[in-house]
Amino acid sequence: MRNTLLVSILFLMSAFSAQAQQEFSPMSVEKGVLLVASPSLGDPNFHQTVLLIVEHGRGGTVGLILNRPTNVLLSEALPDFTVLKRTNHRLFAGGPVERTQLVLLFRLTQLLPDTRQIVAGIYLGTPRVLERIITQPQPTETFRAFSGFAGWAPGQLEHEMLEGAWGVLPSDAFTIFDKDPATLWTDSISRLQATRTISY
Repeated sequence: MRNTLLVSILFLMSAFSAQAQQEFSPMSVEKGVLLVASPSLGDPNFHQTVLLIVEHGRGGTVGLILNRPTNVLLSEALPDFTVLKRTNHRLFAGGPVERTQLVLLFRLTQLLPDTRQIVAGIYLGTPRVLERIITQPQPTETFRAFSGFAGWAPGQLEHEMLEGAWGVLPSDAFTIFDKDPATLWTDSISRLQATRTISY
């Protein structure tokens, strides 16, 4: 099972490896920004969500919903992964695409093998990195595990933004691993309104 997960995650990491722009502007989408659902967005898949964009380029856009923790313990989702026994890490619902696929997001102090940087300090990685984080924990390092992800075809997300479905915050707007998922969306909306990046 661990080999299957490793192959799935590596496929995700390589399938969306297009280059993103490096400059942030209020209405731009790029790797590492936070995508904030408008209060008017009625799609139940994205109602009151905040996503981290992990890839954006000619091949489309991929994101992870940050504020939908589930009641499933990661140790239950990965019963063969012994290092998770007696831990209380919960699985997050990352999006409506490939919900049986596990995606691991890490906050690390340095680039490690089997990782790919999203923005400074934040990486996608494999179960091998997860094992290291749990067995040899370092200060400030942490992770989240997601079932599935969100995906948009080329140009689709930009079209939705023109319709007012989404706002964008820079990657450093919040410390996403420390922020309470229950308040992340409302705090993101407040930040967008305060900076007049978007009005609802």
